Amino acid sequence: MNSELLRIVENIARDKNIDKESIYTDLEDAMVSAVRKHFGDPDADVSVQIDRDTGEIIAFKEQEQLDISKLGRIPAQTAKQVMIQKIKADERSSVYADFVQRKGEIVSGTVARFEKGSVVVNLNNRTEAILPKTEQISGQTHHSGERVRGIILDVKESGSQVKIILSRIHPDFIKRLFELEVPEISEGIIEIHALVREAGYRTKVAVASLDDKVDPVGACVGVRGSRIKNIVDELGGEKIDIVRWNESSNVYIMNALMPAVVSEIALCFELGKASVVVKSDQLSLAIGKHGQNVRLAARITGWDIDILTPEEYNQGIEYLAECVKNTEGADEILVDKLIALGIISVIDLEDVGTEPLINELSIGPDMAQGFVNNAKEIAKQIASKGKEVSKEQQQED
Repeated sequence: MNSELLRIVENIARDKNIDKESIYTDLEDAMVSAVRKHFGDPDADVSVQIDRDTGEIIAFKEQEQLDISKLGRIPAQTAKQVMIQKIKADERSSVYADFVQRKGEIVSGTVARFEKGSVVVNLNNRTEAILPKTEQISGQTHHSGERVRGIILDVKESGSQVKIILSRIHPDFIKRLFELEVPEISEGIIEIHALVREAGYRTKVAVASLDDKVDPVGACVGVRGSRIKNIVDELGGEKIDIVRWNESSNVYIMNALMPAVVSEIALCFELGKASVVVKSDQLSLAIGKHGQNVRLAARITGWDIDILTPEEYNQGIEYLAECVKNTEGADEILVDKLIALGIISVIDLEDVGTEPLINELSIGPDMAQGFVNNAKEIAKQIASKGKEVSKEQQQED
Protein backbone atom coordinates (compact mmCIF):
# COMPACT_ATOMS: atom_id res chain seq x y z
CA MET A 1 0.00 0.00 0.00
CA ASN A 2 1.27 3.45 -0.93
CA SER A 3 0.06 5.10 2.28
CA GLU A 4 2.33 8.13 1.77
CA LEU A 5 0.53 9.07 -1.46
CA LEU A 6 -2.88 8.64 0.18
CA ARG A 7 -1.82 10.89 3.04
CA ILE A 8 -0.49 13.60 0.72
CA VAL A 9 -3.71 13.62 -1.32
CA GLU A 10 -5.75 13.79 1.88
CA ASN A 11 -3.72 16.77 3.14
CA ILE A 12 -3.90 18.68 -0.15
CA ALA A 13 -7.65 18.12 -0.40
CA ARG A 14 -8.18 19.39 3.15
CA ASP A 15 -5.78 22.35 3.05
CA LYS A 16 -6.85 23.66 -0.35
CA ASN A 17 -10.50 22.58 -0.26
CA ILE A 18 -10.17 20.52 -3.44
CA ASP A 19 -12.08 17.34 -4.19
CA LYS A 20 -9.84 14.30 -3.75
CA GLU A 21 -10.98 12.76 -7.01
CA SER A 22 -9.79 15.88 -8.86
CA ILE A 23 -6.36 15.50 -7.25
CA TYR A 24 -6.09 11.85 -8.24
CA THR A 25 -7.09 12.74 -11.81
CA ASP A 26 -4.49 15.53 -11.87
CA LEU A 27 -1.82 13.13 -10.62
CA GLU A 28 -2.67 10.60 -13.33
CA ASP A 29 -2.58 13.30 -16.03
CA ALA A 30 0.75 14.63 -14.72
CA MET A 31 2.28 11.15 -14.81
CA VAL A 32 1.01 10.59 -18.35
CA SER A 33 2.79 13.82 -19.37
CA ALA A 34 5.96 12.65 -17.63
CA VAL A 35 5.96 9.28 -19.43
CA ARG A 36 5.45 10.93 -22.82
CA LYS A 37 8.22 13.41 -22.02
CA HIS A 38 10.56 10.57 -21.05
CA PHE A 39 10.03 8.70 -24.30
CA GLY A 40 9.94 11.87 -26.41
CA ASP A 41 6.61 10.89 -27.93
CA PRO A 42 3.80 13.41 -27.21
CA ASP A 43 1.23 11.20 -28.98
CA ALA A 44 2.12 7.92 -27.29
CA ASP A 45 -0.72 5.74 -26.01
CA VAL A 46 -0.07 6.09 -22.27
CA SER A 47 -2.39 5.42 -19.38
CA VAL A 48 -1.87 5.76 -15.63
CA GLN A 49 -4.24 4.60 -12.93
CA ILE A 50 -3.99 5.21 -9.20
CA ASP A 51 -5.88 2.87 -6.89
CA ARG A 52 -7.97 5.15 -4.63
CA ASP A 53 -7.89 2.63 -1.77
CA THR A 54 -4.24 1.52 -1.79
CA GLY A 55 -2.46 4.36 -3.60
CA GLU A 56 -0.77 1.86 -5.94
CA ILE A 57 0.19 3.30 -9.34
CA ILE A 58 -0.20 1.23 -12.52
CA ALA A 59 1.15 2.68 -15.81
CA PHE A 60 0.98 1.37 -19.38
CA LYS A 61 2.61 2.48 -22.65
CA GLU A 62 1.28 0.86 -25.79
CA GLN A 63 -0.37 -1.73 -23.50
CA GLU A 64 3.01 -2.57 -21.93
CA GLN A 65 3.23 -2.08 -18.17
CA LEU A 66 5.86 0.37 -16.91
CA ASP A 67 7.59 0.85 -13.56
CA ILE A 68 7.01 4.59 -13.20
CA SER A 69 9.51 4.86 -10.32
CA LYS A 70 12.38 4.06 -12.72
CA LEU A 71 11.74 6.86 -15.19
CA GLY A 72 14.31 9.18 -13.59
CA ARG A 73 14.65 12.75 -12.41
CA ILE A 74 13.56 14.69 -15.53
CA PRO A 75 10.16 12.93 -15.92
CA ALA A 76 9.63 13.41 -12.18
CA GLN A 77 10.33 17.13 -12.57
CA THR A 78 7.89 17.29 -15.49
CA ALA A 79 5.20 15.55 -13.43
CA LYS A 80 5.82 17.98 -10.56
CA GLN A 81 5.42 21.07 -12.78
CA VAL A 82 2.26 19.76 -14.39
CA MET A 83 0.89 18.81 -10.99
CA ILE A 84 1.56 22.27 -9.52
CA GLN A 85 -0.24 23.93 -12.44
CA LYS A 86 -3.23 21.63 -12.14
CA ILE A 87 -3.45 22.01 -8.36
CA LYS A 88 -3.39 25.79 -8.72
CA ALA A 89 -6.13 25.62 -11.35
CA ASP A 90 -8.22 23.34 -9.11
CA GLU A 91 -7.66 25.63 -6.15
CA ARG A 92 -8.68 28.65 -8.21
CA SER A 93 -11.83 26.85 -9.36
CA SER A 94 -12.59 25.81 -5.79
CA VAL A 95 -12.21 29.37 -4.47
CA TYR A 96 -14.38 30.76 -7.27
CA ALA A 97 -17.11 28.14 -6.80
CA ASP A 98 -17.11 28.72 -3.04
CA PHE A 99 -17.27 32.52 -3.03
CA VAL A 100 -19.47 33.08 -6.08
CA GLN A 101 -22.26 31.34 -4.15
CA ARG A 102 -21.65 33.67 -1.21
CA LYS A 103 -22.16 36.95 -3.02
CA GLY A 104 -24.12 39.26 -0.75
CA GLU A 105 -22.80 37.61 2.44
CA ILE A 106 -20.71 39.32 5.09
CA VAL A 107 -17.17 37.99 5.51
CA SER A 108 -14.41 39.08 7.82
CA GLY A 109 -10.67 38.96 7.50
CA THR A 110 -7.41 40.62 8.44
CA VAL A 111 -5.91 43.61 6.66
CA ALA A 112 -2.82 42.21 4.94
CA ARG A 113 -1.51 45.18 2.93
CA PHE A 114 -2.46 48.25 0.91
CA GLU A 115 -2.34 48.61 -2.87
CA LYS A 116 -2.98 52.04 -4.44
CA GLY A 117 -5.69 52.93 -1.94
CA SER A 118 -7.27 49.48 -1.94
CA VAL A 119 -7.14 47.28 1.15
CA VAL A 120 -6.10 43.66 0.63
CA VAL A 121 -7.92 41.50 3.17
CA ASN A 122 -6.74 38.02 4.10
CA LEU A 123 -9.92 35.94 4.48
CA ASN A 124 -8.12 32.69 5.28
CA ASN A 125 -4.79 31.01 4.64
CA ARG A 126 -5.48 30.58 0.93
CA THR A 127 -7.78 33.44 -0.03
CA GLU A 128 -7.42 37.20 -0.28
CA ALA A 129 -10.07 39.77 -1.09
CA ILE A 130 -9.90 43.39 -2.18
CA LEU A 131 -11.70 46.30 -0.55
CA PRO A 132 -11.37 49.04 -3.21
CA LYS A 133 -11.06 52.68 -2.24
CA THR A 134 -14.47 53.34 -3.81
CA GLU A 135 -16.09 50.73 -1.53
CA GLN A 136 -14.57 52.03 1.71
CA ILE A 137 -16.55 54.21 4.11
CA SER A 138 -15.52 57.84 3.80
CA GLY A 139 -13.45 58.99 6.76
CA GLN A 140 -12.56 55.50 7.97
CA THR A 141 -8.95 54.33 7.91
CA HIS A 142 -7.60 50.79 8.27
CA HIS A 143 -4.26 49.46 9.50
CA SER A 144 -2.34 46.23 9.04
CA GLY A 145 -3.56 43.35 11.19
CA GLU A 146 -6.97 44.95 11.80
CA ARG A 147 -10.05 42.75 11.61
CA VAL A 148 -12.40 44.12 8.97
CA ARG A 149 -15.81 43.05 7.69
CA GLY A 150 -17.41 43.61 4.31
CA ILE A 151 -20.07 42.24 2.02
CA ILE A 152 -19.00 40.16 -0.99
CA LEU A 153 -19.90 42.50 -3.83
CA ASP A 154 -18.49 40.55 -6.76
CA VAL A 155 -16.42 37.48 -7.58
CA LYS A 156 -14.69 37.17 -10.94
CA GLU A 157 -11.86 35.26 -12.55
CA SER A 158 -9.04 37.52 -13.71
CA GLY A 159 -6.29 35.65 -15.53
CA SER A 160 -4.79 33.15 -13.13
CA GLN A 161 -6.46 34.74 -10.10
CA VAL A 162 -9.88 34.96 -8.52
CA LYS A 163 -10.78 38.53 -7.54
CA ILE A 164 -13.13 38.79 -4.58
CA ILE A 165 -14.41 42.37 -4.28
CA LEU A 166 -15.69 43.54 -0.90
CA SER A 167 -17.82 46.56 -0.06
CA ARG A 168 -18.57 48.46 3.12
CA ILE A 169 -20.71 51.15 1.47
CA HIS A 170 -23.35 48.99 -0.22
CA PRO A 171 -26.81 49.24 1.42
CA ASP A 172 -26.93 45.44 1.69
CA PHE A 173 -23.93 45.60 4.04
CA ILE A 174 -26.12 47.33 6.62
CA LYS A 175 -29.00 44.97 5.87
CA ARG A 176 -26.75 41.97 6.65
CA LEU A 177 -25.49 43.66 9.83
CA PHE A 178 -29.08 44.05 11.00
CA GLU A 179 -29.71 40.36 10.26
CA LEU A 180 -26.71 39.48 12.44
CA GLU A 181 -27.59 41.83 15.30
CA VAL A 182 -31.41 41.55 15.32
CA PRO A 183 -32.65 37.94 15.61
CA GLU A 184 -36.23 39.01 14.78
CA ILE A 185 -35.04 40.09 11.32
CA SER A 186 -33.12 36.89 10.57
CA GLU A 187 -36.13 34.89 11.80
CA GLY A 188 -38.51 36.81 9.51
CA ILE A 189 -40.58 38.36 12.31
CA ILE A 190 -39.45 41.84 11.30
CA GLU A 191 -39.11 42.84 7.65
CA ILE A 192 -36.83 45.49 6.20
CA HIS A 193 -39.10 47.16 3.64
CA ALA A 194 -36.55 49.65 2.35
CA LEU A 195 -33.05 50.89 3.08
CA VAL A 196 -31.29 53.97 1.72
CA ARG A 197 -27.83 55.14 2.57
CA GLU A 198 -25.26 57.85 2.16
CA ALA A 199 -22.27 55.84 3.34
CA GLY A 200 -20.32 57.36 6.19
CA TYR A 201 -23.01 59.91 6.98
CA ARG A 202 -26.59 58.66 7.36
CA THR A 203 -28.84 55.68 6.68
CA LYS A 204 -32.59 55.22 6.93
CA VAL A 205 -34.06 51.73 7.41
CA ALA A 206 -37.82 51.18 7.08
CA VAL A 207 -39.04 48.22 9.14
CA ALA A 208 -42.36 46.53 9.86
CA SER A 209 -43.36 43.68 12.18
CA LEU A 210 -45.40 40.64 11.17
CA ASP A 211 -46.18 40.07 14.85
CA ASP A 212 -48.32 42.70 16.58
CA LYS A 213 -46.58 41.90 19.87
CA VAL A 214 -43.15 42.84 18.49
CA ASP A 215 -42.25 46.50 18.13
CA PRO A 216 -40.01 46.70 15.03
CA VAL A 217 -38.27 49.93 16.02
CA GLY A 218 -37.64 48.81 19.60
CA ALA A 219 -36.31 45.43 18.48
CA CYS A 220 -33.86 47.04 16.05
CA VAL A 221 -32.65 49.56 18.62
CA GLY A 222 -32.27 46.96 21.38
CA VAL A 223 -32.16 47.36 25.14
CA ARG A 224 -30.63 50.77 25.86
CA GLY A 225 -29.65 50.98 22.20
CA SER A 226 -27.30 47.99 22.41
CA ARG A 227 -28.14 46.49 19.01
CA ILE A 228 -28.04 49.70 17.00
CA LYS A 229 -24.85 50.75 18.82
CA ASN A 230 -23.01 47.66 17.58
CA ILE A 231 -23.96 48.50 13.99
CA VAL A 232 -23.09 52.19 14.35
CA ASP A 233 -19.70 51.26 15.86
CA GLU A 234 -19.03 48.92 12.92
CA LEU A 235 -19.77 51.80 10.54
CA GLY A 236 -17.55 54.28 12.36
CA GLY A 237 -20.35 56.39 13.84
CA GLU A 238 -22.65 56.61 10.80
CA LYS A 239 -26.08 57.85 11.89
CA ILE A 240 -28.89 55.31 11.45
CA ASP A 241 -32.58 56.21 11.53
CA ILE A 242 -35.04 53.37 12.13
CA VAL A 243 -38.24 54.29 10.30
CA ARG A 244 -41.55 52.63 11.11
CA TRP A 245 -43.02 51.56 7.74
CA ASN A 246 -46.71 52.26 7.10
CA GLU A 247 -49.09 51.56 4.24
CA SER A 248 -50.33 55.14 4.46
CA SER A 249 -48.01 57.43 2.49
CA ASN A 250 -48.87 60.31 4.82
CA VAL A 251 -47.82 58.40 7.95
CA TYR A 252 -44.80 56.83 6.21
CA ILE A 253 -43.48 60.24 5.13
CA MET A 254 -44.00 61.65 8.63
CA ASN A 255 -42.05 58.72 10.10
CA ALA A 256 -39.30 59.05 7.48
CA LEU A 257 -38.74 62.72 8.32
CA MET A 258 -38.24 62.10 12.04
CA PRO A 259 -36.88 63.48 14.30
CA ALA A 260 -38.65 66.49 12.76
CA VAL A 261 -42.32 66.95 13.71
CA VAL A 262 -44.57 67.38 10.65
CA SER A 263 -47.59 69.69 10.84
CA GLU A 264 -49.29 68.84 7.55
CA ILE A 265 -48.76 66.89 4.32
CA ALA A 266 -50.33 67.41 0.91
CA LEU A 267 -49.83 64.56 -1.58
CA CYS A 268 -50.01 65.19 -5.31
CA PHE A 269 -50.23 61.77 -6.96
CA GLU A 270 -50.05 63.29 -10.44
CA LEU A 271 -46.59 64.71 -9.72
CA GLY A 272 -45.47 62.13 -7.14
CA LYS A 273 -44.85 65.09 -4.86
CA ALA A 274 -45.37 65.51 -1.13
CA SER A 275 -45.58 69.07 0.18
CA VAL A 276 -44.66 68.85 3.86
CA VAL A 277 -45.35 71.69 6.27
CA VAL A 278 -43.19 72.02 9.38
CA LYS A 279 -42.91 74.82 11.91
CA SER A 280 -39.91 77.11 11.63
CA ASP A 281 -38.19 75.53 14.64
CA GLN A 282 -38.45 72.11 12.95
CA LEU A 283 -37.16 73.24 9.56
CA SER A 284 -33.47 72.45 10.11
CA LEU A 285 -34.34 69.04 11.57
CA ALA A 286 -36.59 68.18 8.62
CA ILE A 287 -34.00 69.19 6.05
CA GLY A 288 -31.02 67.78 7.95
CA LYS A 289 -27.32 68.47 7.61
CA HIS A 290 -26.56 69.25 3.96
CA GLY A 291 -30.14 68.19 3.16
CA GLN A 292 -29.50 64.55 4.07
CA ASN A 293 -32.65 63.97 6.11
CA VAL A 294 -35.14 65.12 3.47
CA ARG A 295 -33.08 63.59 0.64
CA LEU A 296 -33.01 60.13 2.26
CA ALA A 297 -36.68 60.43 3.30
CA ALA A 298 -37.57 61.10 -0.34
CA ARG A 299 -35.59 58.08 -1.52
CA ILE A 300 -36.98 55.66 1.07
CA THR A 301 -40.63 56.71 0.55
CA GLY A 302 -40.44 57.19 -3.22
CA TRP A 303 -41.98 60.67 -2.99
CA ASP A 304 -40.48 63.97 -4.12
CA ILE A 305 -40.60 65.83 -0.78
CA ASP A 306 -40.81 69.62 -0.60
CA ILE A 307 -40.35 71.10 2.88
CA LEU A 308 -42.34 74.29 3.57
CA THR A 309 -42.89 76.58 6.53
CA PRO A 310 -46.52 77.53 7.35
CA GLU A 311 -45.84 80.99 5.88
CA GLU A 312 -44.61 79.50 2.59
CA TYR A 313 -47.55 77.11 2.47
CA ASN A 314 -50.09 79.91 3.06
CA GLN A 315 -48.38 82.11 0.49
CA GLY A 316 -48.66 79.32 -2.07
CA ILE A 317 -52.37 78.89 -1.34
CA GLU A 318 -52.92 82.65 -1.74
CA TYR A 319 -51.34 82.62 -5.18
CA LEU A 320 -53.39 79.54 -6.06
CA ALA A 321 -56.58 81.30 -4.96
CA GLU A 322 -55.61 84.32 -7.09
CA CYS A 323 -55.16 82.03 -10.07
CA VAL A 324 -58.65 80.55 -9.63
CA LYS A 325 -60.17 84.00 -9.05
CA ASN A 326 -58.67 85.29 -12.31
CA THR A 327 -60.16 82.41 -14.30
CA GLU A 328 -63.53 83.17 -15.86
CA GLY A 329 -66.40 81.06 -14.51
CA ALA A 330 -64.33 79.48 -11.73
CA ASP A 331 -65.82 78.99 -8.27
CA GLU A 332 -63.74 79.52 -5.10
CA ILE A 333 -64.63 76.00 -4.01
CA LEU A 334 -62.23 74.81 -6.71
CA VAL A 335 -59.35 76.06 -4.57
CA ASP A 336 -60.22 73.47 -1.91
CA LYS A 337 -60.53 70.80 -4.58
CA LEU A 338 -57.09 71.66 -5.94
CA ILE A 339 -55.61 71.46 -2.46
CA ALA A 340 -57.30 68.06 -1.99
CA LEU A 341 -55.41 66.92 -5.11
CA GLY A 342 -52.16 68.01 -3.49
CA ILE A 343 -51.84 71.05 -5.74
CA ILE A 344 -50.81 73.81 -3.35
CA SER A 345 -48.99 76.26 -5.61
CA VAL A 346 -49.23 77.78 -9.07
CA ILE A 347 -46.08 75.90 -10.01
CA ASP A 348 -47.81 72.60 -9.14
CA LEU A 349 -50.80 73.70 -11.20
CA GLU A 350 -48.59 74.53 -14.17
CA ASP A 351 -46.74 71.19 -13.91
CA VAL A 352 -49.92 69.10 -13.65
CA GLY A 353 -51.37 70.44 -16.90
CA THR A 354 -54.94 70.46 -18.16
CA GLU A 355 -55.91 66.78 -18.53
CA PRO A 356 -55.88 65.83 -14.80
CA LEU A 357 -57.80 69.02 -14.01
CA ILE A 358 -60.51 68.11 -16.53
CA ASN A 359 -60.78 64.54 -15.21
CA GLU A 360 -60.51 65.20 -11.46
CA LEU A 361 -62.36 68.51 -11.15
CA SER A 362 -65.00 67.81 -13.81
CA ILE A 363 -64.38 71.16 -15.51
CA GLY A 364 -64.25 72.06 -19.17
CA PRO A 365 -61.07 72.26 -21.28
CA ASP A 366 -61.30 76.06 -21.54
CA MET A 367 -61.41 76.55 -17.77
CA ALA A 368 -58.58 74.05 -17.27
CA GLN A 369 -56.46 75.87 -19.83
CA GLY A 370 -57.34 79.16 -18.13
CA PHE A 371 -56.04 77.79 -14.82
CA VAL A 372 -52.76 76.74 -16.42
CA ASN A 373 -52.30 80.03 -18.30
CA ASN A 374 -52.96 82.09 -15.19
CA ALA A 375 -50.62 79.87 -13.19
CA LYS A 376 -47.81 80.51 -15.70
CA GLU A 377 -48.38 84.25 -15.55
CA ILE A 378 -48.41 84.39 -11.74
CA ALA A 379 -45.30 82.16 -11.60
CA LYS A 380 -43.49 84.66 -13.87
CA GLN A 381 -44.51 87.51 -11.61
CA ILE A 382 -43.25 85.64 -8.53
CA ALA A 383 -39.93 84.91 -10.26
CA SER A 384 -39.59 88.57 -11.27
CA LYS A 385 -40.23 89.75 -7.71
CA GLY A 386 -37.66 87.28 -6.46
CA LYS A 387 -35.01 88.70 -8.80
CA GLU A 388 -35.75 92.25 -7.69
CA VAL A 389 -35.43 91.30 -4.01
CA SER A 390 -32.16 89.52 -4.76
CA LYS A 391 -30.75 92.60 -6.51
CA GLU A 392 -31.73 94.85 -3.61
CA GLN A 393 -30.04 92.51 -1.13
CA GLN A 394 -26.87 92.49 -3.23
CA GLN A 395 -26.85 96.29 -3.38
CA GLU A 396 -27.26 96.52 0.39
CA ASP A 397 -24.34 94.11 0.88
